[in-house]
Amino acid sequence: MRKKLEALIQQAVITLKKEGVIAEDISVNITLERTRDAQYGDFASNLAMMLAKPAKMNPRQLAEKLVAALPKDSAVKKVEIAGPGFINFFMDASAQSDIVKLIHEQGSDFGHSQVGAGKKVQVEFVSANPTGPLHVGHGRGAAYGSAIADLLEAVGFTVHREYYVNDAGRQMDILATSIWLRYLEECGEPVRFPDNGYRGDYVSDIARDIFRNTKNEYRRPFELVLEDIPKDEAQGGDKEAHIDALIARAKTLLGTTGYRDIFQAGLNNILEDIKNDLQEFGVEYQEWFSEQHLMDDGSVEKALLRLRASGHLYEKEGATWFASSTLGDEKDRVVRRENGQYTYFASDIAYHMNKLDRGFDQIIDIWGADHHGYIPRVKAAILALGADANKLKVLLVQFATLYRGEEKVQMSTRSGEFVTLRQLRDEVGKDAARFFYVMRRSEQHMDFDLQLATSKTSENPVYYVQYAHARVCSVLRQLVEKGFVRDMQSGMEYLGQLTEEHELSLLGTLERYPEMLERAALTHEPHQLILYLRELANDFHTYYNAHQFLVEDAKVRDARLNLICAVKQVLANGLRLLNINTPESM
Repeated sequence: MRKKLEALIQQAVITLKKEGVIAEDISVNITLERTRDAQYGDFASNLAMMLAKPAKMNPRQLAEKLVAALPKDSAVKKVEIAGPGFINFFMDASAQSDIVKLIHEQGSDFGHSQVGAGKKVQVEFVSANPTGPLHVGHGRGAAYGSAIADLLEAVGFTVHREYYVNDAGRQMDILATSIWLRYLEECGEPVRFPDNGYRGDYVSDIARDIFRNTKNEYRRPFELVLEDIPKDEAQGGDKEAHIDALIARAKTLLGTTGYRDIFQAGLNNILEDIKNDLQEFGVEYQEWFSEQHLMDDGSVEKALLRLRASGHLYEKEGATWFASSTLGDEKDRVVRRENGQYTYFASDIAYHMNKLDRGFDQIIDIWGADHHGYIPRVKAAILALGADANKLKVLLVQFATLYRGEEKVQMSTRSGEFVTLRQLRDEVGKDAARFFYVMRRSEQHMDFDLQLATSKTSENPVYYVQYAHARVCSVLRQLVEKGFVRDMQSGMEYLGQLTEEHELSLLGTLERYPEMLERAALTHEPHQLILYLRELANDFHTYYNAHQFLVEDAKVRDARLNLICAVKQVLANGLRLLNINTPESM
C-alpha cells in the first residue's frame, strides 16, 4: 500500500513539474509515514511543506495542488489536508484486504525485496579467540550477526558471512603453553600452573587427549621448564613476564615441530567445538578466515608496505608506528614491535585490506561494545590504504548479563568459571536464546532472564509468538475434524467484507511487514522484526479470543481462514529470518 501511494504522489509531482508549479531541477524526496491516530487517516506526507520554499509557494496551497494532481485510485478512499500542509490519506478497507491475496501468492517470499540490488556485503561476526568455548556473551553477537546477514539477504543484498579466526599471537601461545603444562601433569610431572594460564576444564581435556595419543613424547622435566624463569605474580613477581618466559621455554624444549603439534591440537579442538556450537545455534558461515594465513602469505608485510608507500609509517624507538592520529585516531599505533613481531593491529590492517581487495561494496564488522575505541584506528587504516572509510560499518553489541533467579552468574574465560553458549542452549533452547538476544537494540545492555525464557506463558515473548502460529495450525486441524471443506477462492472474494475492528487491525499489521523488513535490514536493527512479530501475535490472539473462525456461514469462515493463514505465513517468514522454529502444536 505504501509503495502504491508513493507511486501516486510521484505521478502528481511529475504533473506539477510539467505545469511549471514545481521547477524541473528541484529534487523531490517523497516522505510518507503511517499515522498514529486513525482520525488522520492511514498515511500522512509532509511533502508540501518540504517543497514549499524551493517552489516559492505557501505549503497549504502547494498541498492542494498536489492533491488535485493525484491520479484516481480505488485503494484511496479520500485525501485530506491538515494543519499547515500535511496530506492525509485514508485507504479503502476493501483494498486493504488485497494484502491477504498477495501473501498467499508470494508465500515464503512475501516481504522480500531487491532494494539491495545485489550489492556485495561482508558480515564478520563473533570471531572470538579460539582459546576456549563460546560463552553466553558471544551468543548475543552470534544471534545478532546472523539475523543482520539474513535480513540483508532478504532485501536483495549478496551476503558473505565470515568468522575471523585469531589463530596467531600471544593469546594462542598462552593457550598452547597451558595445554602443554596440563599434559606434563598427565605425565606425572609436579607442575606449578601459572597464574596467567588458561584454567578451564577444556584445557585439561585437550591435554588428556594428547597424552592418550602420544604418551610421553612431549614430556620434559618440570625443573628444566622452570630453570631461570621469572617469578609468577603469586610468588611476588610479574605474571606477564612469567607466562612469556614459559612460552619461550616451551618453544625451546619442544622445538618447532613439537610446539606446533601442541599448538595445533589445541586450536583444532577448540575451533571444532566453536563450529559445532554455532551450527547448533543456527549460525552458518561462508568462510572461516585464518589470521595465520595473513602471516604466512605475506599479507601483513604487504599491508605495511602499502602504508609506508602512502607516507603513513615511521620508525621510533626501534618500533614501526602507524601515524593514525593524522587520520582521526586519538594517537599513533605500533604495528611492529622492537623485537620485530607484528602487533594484533597490524594483522587487522592486513585483514581489512584483504576485505577491500575482495571487492565488497560494504564491510560490516560486529564487535563487542568494549571495542568501541578500536573503530577510529581501523577507519584510519582504511583511509591510509586509499579506500573510503565509509565502506566500513562497525556495529557494537553489549554482552548479555545472565541471571538465574536473583543471582547474577559471573563469567571469566581465563579462570574457567563461565557459562557456555552450549549450556545456555541446553537450558532454554535455541529458539528462546536467539529471540531474547535480538529483542533489544544491540548496543543496549540486556539482562537475560532464564526463568522467563523457559516459561510457557504469554509473558514469555517467544512462546507468545510461536503459540500464535501453533493456534492457526490448531484451527486448521479443527476444520478437518468438524467436517468443513475450505473454499479458498470464495474466501478471497469475501475478504472485503471483513470489517470487524480486530480484522482491520490485523490487515493493517500484515500490510506493514514488507516496509518493516526493509527498515530493519537497512538500519541493522533486527529487534524491529521482534517488535513486529510480537505485535502481530498480539493482534491475532486478540482476534482469536473475540471471534469464532469456524462459523456456519461458509463465506465468512473461508475469508477468516484466509486471513489467519496469512498471519501464519508472515509469522513463519519472520521467525525463519531469525532462525527460530514454527511449531504446529504447543
